[in-house]
Amino acid sequence: MTTAPSVLFDAPGPKGRVRHRLYSVVVVVAVAAFLWVLYRGFASHDQFTAAKWKPFTDLEVWQTYLLPGLKGTVVAALLSIVFALVIGMIFGILRLSEHRVVRWVAGAIVEVARAIPVLILMIFLFALFSQKQLFPSDQLALAAVVIALTIYNGSVIAEIVRAGIRSLPKGQAEAAVALGMRKNQLMRLILLPQAITAMLPALVSQMVVALKDSALGYQITYVEIVRSSQQLGAAQQNTIPSLIVVAIVMIILNSALTFTATKLEQRLRTRKKGKVAVLTAESILTDAAPGMDLTSKK
Repeated sequence: MTTAPSVLFDAPGPKGRVRHRLYSVVVVVAVAAFLWVLYRGFASHDQFTAAKWKPFTDLEVWQTYLLPGLKGTVVAALLSIVFALVIGMIFGILRLSEHRVVRWVAGAIVEVARAIPVLILMIFLFALFSQKQLFPSDQLALAAVVIALTIYNGSVIAEIVRAGIRSLPKGQAEAAVALGMRKNQLMRLILLPQAITAMLPALVSQMVVALKDSALGYQITYVEIVRSSQQLGAAQQNTIPSLIVVAIVMIILNSALTFTATKLEQRLRTRKKGKVAVLTAESILTDAAPGMDLTSKK
């Protein structure tokens, strides 16, 4: 850990560094003790015996329980993330509209969508779709899960988009307007590309939330990985090992999503720096005195 001064805090002195190391040791010891107590509690109930973990070496168990549940989780998460990004972008831009009525209506929709708990929204939509028969019977739970996650996460992403665009310097928008750009060109070519790079960490966090919240679908009989693990635990009498395996799978999925987003962010920042360098070089050549050949070699 660096001890260089920062805008957010001053670098600790010798006593501060000793204190931080002491706190770190205390935290590590406390976490290790908690994990040991947890392990001993499970071990005393024979949760770590070979018989409890043997079903996970059987391919049929994976094909019957875990893989269908994993497929349901990934499908619901991917669909809701894509739809939430689209809706979030639209409502985030609408909240920045110059028309007061559009701003107020979009803001009211976003605030109401954010205030409704996801689980209640899933249950309500599932009951509504079942009563109205809007979807095939085998797709009712999936539709309720995806639409509920889309509504909630889309409203949060709308706020992220609005905050990301507002965080950009006003001079860029003023310069684009002075050059004669239309509003849609300003948003599409100037503001959104820069805002997306700044918003990416927050967007990834919301994607992880959508992935984890898909597990709430078990309340409306949607087949996802948590529900499948509970069914496996009931069938094999190994509930704790099943939940541990599912937790590891979810950690891997979230880590893969975060890794992909991090690489994407690095690529976007690299491209942005390259474009800035090209524009700077072009401006130097443009501003050079007439008749001066900056590319000539002596």
